[in-house]
Amino acid sequence: MGTEDKEKLWIEYSKTPSQALREKLILSYANLVKIVAGKLSIYLGYAVEYDDLVSYGTFGLIDAIDKFDYGKGVKFETYASLRIRGAILDQIRKMDWLPRSVRQKQKQIDAAYSKIENEKGRPATDDEIASALEISTDELDRWQAQTKASGLVSLDEYMEEGSEAGISNVIGGNYEGYEPGAAMDKEAMKAAIVAALEELTDKEKQVILLYYYEEMTLKEISLVLEVSESRVSQLHTKAIQKLRVKLGANIELFF
Repeated sequence: MGTEDKEKLWIEYSKTPSQALREKLILSYANLVKIVAGKLSIYLGYAVEYDDLVSYGTFGLIDAIDKFDYGKGVKFETYASLRIRGAILDQIRKMDWLPRSVRQKQKQIDAAYSKIENEKGRPATDDEIASALEISTDELDRWQAQTKASGLVSLDEYMEEGSEAGISNVIGGNYEGYEPGAAMDKEAMKAAIVAALEELTDKEKQVILLYYYEEMTLKEISLVLEVSESRVSQLHTKAIQKLRVKLGANIELFF
């Protein structure tokens, strides 16, 4: 269904809501759930099935449709994406599958990246990170494998620090005038993304661009780069850690 058809459907639904129109809206935005679930699935590996993520996200889509006010002039995809992701994250948190020790490891890795970057004026190498943490590079690889999903639960930390206020308002229904990255103007946002990408190695950059902008799967990326899927996942983890240090809460721009 094209954009114009969706607009007509929303206009009709806002005037005379019915179960039949509601179901049409759910079907017309089903692909949005798959996109959000796919982007989150890279963090989870095989810990949660992709189909389960889609199922959790569908509840978020339905909730978004039920609570969306078409008359406010806000783009539905923006609002729904947040609701969908919120529903998935809520369910994952309820599963309580990520131990506190893993979250602590992520904090230590991020702190080491930040400290070395500030001291050296460049991205930290794996050897430097391992040395700062007083562990071997093999152990660092194990830590990174364990913490690759922590980007999801770290949203809780953003909320505690107040960086998630804008998103919390949208999730709570106060989405008037909200736009992603509102804290930065478009030019500053573009410059921040370009600068952050320059901190990555060529392969890390390729993984980010292919996954988030070309929307390729891990398997497809592994074929393009001629490496294993696990190596793609590892490259993604390292790239996100560097981007988180560089962009802080604006890491949201990639999701």
